Amino acid sequence: MELYQKYKTIFDKYALNTPLRIAHFMAQITAESGLKLVRESLYYKTAKDLSDTFETPFKNKSDSFVRQFICNSIKTANYVYADRMGNGNQDSEDGYKYRGGGYIQGTGKDFYSNLSKATGIDFVNNPDLILIEENAITAALWFWKIHGLNELADKDNLDAISDIINIGHQTVKIGDANGFANRKDLLIKFKNSIV
Repeated sequence: MELYQKYKTIFDKYALNTPLRIAHFMAQITAESGLKLVRESLYYKTAKDLSDTFETPFKNKSDSFVRQFICNSIKTANYVYADRMGNGNQDSEDGYKYRGGGYIQGTGKDFYSNLSKATGIDFVNNPDLILIEENAITAALWFWKIHGLNELADKDNLDAISDIINIGHQTVKIGDANGFANRKDLLIKFKNSIV
């Protein structure tokens, strides 16, 4: 709750001003980043972990193909994030440059570009600006707003919020977002600490 107290003005700007909205927001950013200002590492020690995390890019690929990415964050990011989310091909190195970052782990050149336009902060030329605490809060709140998550928080819809943040869209299945049980536990914790 320290972040909320410290940046209350920014929270208010994005209409995160009810206990339920704040609890949902804090639970999600804690689940996504542990409230640490980090960029996504993409460092995997085994082919299985890599394939399990990024099923689609490695679907129907041989073990020897997958192994070339083990312990190589830059190569992994440039492969799994190539040609999507506004990123160029593997050679552009956009995948690594625009990998997940901040409290909500926003990913892709489109994310950083749209965030820059909305905030006036040049995240495109310097994505690491998302590692500054105030910028990370602003980015997470902006993401929250543009995805209509206040409305879902008002309905106490943890599953839909988790899907949108973690999967990128709402799914039919309940609890399929990565770490859903943890998100649920965190929400209970934040609800109890706010009310």
